[in-house]
Amino acid sequence: MTAPLAGQSVTLPPGLDAAVQATLAAWRTAGNVKRLWARDASLWTGAGESAWLGWIDNGASEAARTDDRRRFADDVRRDGFSHALLLGMGGSSLGAEVIAETFGATPGHPRLIVLDATDPAQIRSVERRIDLARTLFIVSSKSGTTLEPNILMQYFLARAADAVGAVNVGAHAIAITDPGSALEAEARRRGFRRVFHGLPGIGGRYSVMSAFGLVPAAIIGVDCSRLVAAAQRMADSCGAGVEPAANPGVVLGVVLGVAAREGRDKATIIASPGLAGVGAWLEQLIAESTGKRGRGIIPVDGEPLGPPSAYGSDRLFVHLALAGDDDAAQRRQVASLDRAGHPVVRIDVADRYDLGGEFFRWQIATAVAGAVIGVDPFDQPDVEASKVKTRELTDEYDRTGALPDESGHVAIADHAALAASLRALLATIGAGDYCAFLAFLERNEHHVASLTRMRALVRDRLRIATSVGFGPRFLHSTGQLHKGGKASGVFLQLTAAPDEDLPVPGQRYGFGVVEAAQALGDFAVLAERGRRVLRIDLGNDVAAGLAALEAALGAALA
Repeated sequence: MTAPLAGQSVTLPPGLDAAVQATLAAWRTAGNVKRLWARDASLWTGAGESAWLGWIDNGASEAARTDDRRRFADDVRRDGFSHALLLGMGGSSLGAEVIAETFGATPGHPRLIVLDATDPAQIRSVERRIDLARTLFIVSSKSGTTLEPNILMQYFLARAADAVGAVNVGAHAIAITDPGSALEAEARRRGFRRVFHGLPGIGGRYSVMSAFGLVPAAIIGVDCSRLVAAAQRMADSCGAGVEPAANPGVVLGVVLGVAAREGRDKATIIASPGLAGVGAWLEQLIAESTGKRGRGIIPVDGEPLGPPSAYGSDRLFVHLALAGDDDAAQRRQVASLDRAGHPVVRIDVADRYDLGGEFFRWQIATAVAGAVIGVDPFDQPDVEASKVKTRELTDEYDRTGALPDESGHVAIADHAALAASLRALLATIGAGDYCAFLAFLERNEHHVASLTRMRALVRDRLRIATSVGFGPRFLHSTGQLHKGGKASGVFLQLTAAPDEDLPVPGQRYGFGVVEAAQALGDFAVLAERGRRVLRIDLGNDVAAGLAALEAALGAALA
């Protein structure tokens, strides 16, 4: 299968290619593309999927809103805001983040910063980067009940009130939320500058081409009409009347789904530098949509490229290349994977504004892949489990002033116990497994670099896929897959005590307590589900703790 479809080409080993062709033929016979566009829930599990397909045909309504959003962005620019700080989580933040990372700063418009963390050091780091008096705060939450954006809103609006006065702070804030949500009520009470509505029929991870992605895009000077037009062009290419084999979104989804059924369930994203931010959005879209009922596609983002011999037979590679941003070495490495017999999907993106089309391509593909593997791609039944545990723990802190004693963790300073625990965990790993580093730490370039070295070490020694997630953002993304997907994950949870906690206004607990509760809750749920998980306390010096872990991991893998 090599014919290009909307910049997309696919090369597959013969056996996988035959299975993909057979599935495309079956989709043609059953009229499945028409069923998808007709929102026929029986294409999946018949469990209410039809209520969550509002994204599939909302292009015209989004096009009609672009002028209003541009005018609002012009008002924001004239008022001299230097930054826009988006406080969100999961689908309410990742779409805006990838747009900001892809387009960068536009002269004369605010620079967008996305904050989806409870780590005190990360919150302080963001606060140091902004001028509170010249920052527009974007509180983004579909339901308005998500813990993280709510406590971040409490903190930053209190800090902004100190800078501009309590009576003026509302003019420095907007909300993006579904109609009638608790956040809308709070925004009205506080006198927010504007409330933008999402669409109830669009789930969070499918919401990037709605207010959740497009309002922040407009604020930073992105031409949303061009993004929407690109999405509409891709929607037309993937339309109800387009046969499966000629339909780029359907082909990609069938490849993803059939490859997963055939054991190649590690969809490894390779992106050229200008599209590097897309991977985090794809992680949530794919993992949260497909990782359930003991099944799923495991997205692998940010893993350093290795030679073909570094990979097992459980990989599918997807190369996203932006024109004018060509990485010749990367293309050569992808070609070597192809020659070695690994399945490779290549997607050439002509222009940054074609990102709108990529959002739609991948949403269709993910919906199709869910149908192929037999899951509901629009629910997230296992995400709530960690939320419940976190609420129980923070409620206990409110009652007692303390979290329960930690259990099942190893201190980085206990070298003998750490070495023994790592060896025992790594000894359980077999072909087709993956290793996830779950870091409840500040997400900064130094920590990312350290964890990237460690994941490369594990990948190269054991020939398994690896991932890195920072809490709590991964809880609303790959966390669903960790708990609801195949029991093929091996998890290293990393925690550290903050130098100093940061109070949450109006609460007895601080952000450090919330982060600790989130880590404890996630560990408990993983353990309850029988997952292989080791909790490591890095101590008070995170840099030193990570260095010690890297050395211990190297020794355990020797």
